[in-house]
Amino acid sequence: MFLTKDSLRLGLILGFIGPLVGLIVVYRVKFPSLSFTNFLDYFIHNNNIITNVGTFSLLANALLFAIYVHFDKVQTFKGIFIITMVYGVGILLLKLFN
Repeated sequence: MFLTKDSLRLGLILGFIGPLVGLIVVYRVKFPSLSFTNFLDYFIHNNNIITNVGTFSLLANALLFAIYVHFDKVQTFKGIFIITMVYGVGILLLKLFN
């Protein structure tokens, strides 16, 4: 099971997938009437939505991070943290240069 492993690679993979799952959940709950491509276009080009959707997407990583901290899997939560920072900087840059 994933919770027994402690590796940076696992953390990087989980950290990459978490916000994507969060993004899909936000899309399904808040924007079901849009196609996914229209939602992505709306997300990328609307500064108010970038902040809201980006924050909720990263909550998936916060949950993963908390789980792996609880189980003391240091390398895994380092990987999740690194990717969360990369996503956060990406969202910030998208918002600034939009």
